[in-house]
Amino acid sequence: MNERDPQQLVYVIDDDEAVRDSMGMLLESADLPYCCYSSAERFIAEHDGSQRGCLVLDIRMPGMTGLELQQQLAQMGSSLPIIFMTGHGDVPMAVEAMRHGALDFLRKPVNEESFLERIAYAFDQESGDWRQKLDRDQARQRIDSLTEREHEVFLLVAEGLANKAIASDLGISERTVEVHRSQVMKKLGAKTLAQLVRIYLQSE
Repeated sequence: MNERDPQQLVYVIDDDEAVRDSMGMLLESADLPYCCYSSAERFIAEHDGSQRGCLVLDIRMPGMTGLELQQQLAQMGSSLPIIFMTGHGDVPMAVEAMRHGALDFLRKPVNEESFLERIAYAFDQESGDWRQKLDRDQARQRIDSLTEREHEVFLLVAEGLANKAIASDLGISERTVEVHRSQVMKKLGAKTLAQLVRIYLQSE
């Protein structure tokens, strides 16, 4: 496992108090910060998109089920990895959850070693997703600083068009394209065409 981001927490969501207590003790023994919720509703009420880490989620709960929470988080654009905990007879539901992006499902009672291994994997995955999100947001902010004409030139350059072809396409002089291209590179912090294309791809 890579070094854990200090902002990452394990969010345990289960209506069974005994399960929450046992999960908490296990996570404490592994020096992993966590937060427990007795219902999906309580978690979603506090979720604002800034949470880091992963969810350990019971698939069957009164009120909002684990599957329903997974669907709602997906609609909110959450990238938190989800590890479902399932009881006997819940495996078909867990398989369905994985089709919708869940990281894994563990049978209750969970094997402690396997559980901690999956948490480590979830944290590593979430760190990568978070860095990609930061890169994407930063790229979009820089692109938003371009003027309308600069943005047009940027898109055509990123598509691989030469200055002459861009000038013809936009109905402007090749010299004007060169000026806009220079401004685009400066505003985006790109020194090479490869860096400019990378920024374009990061923004997608």
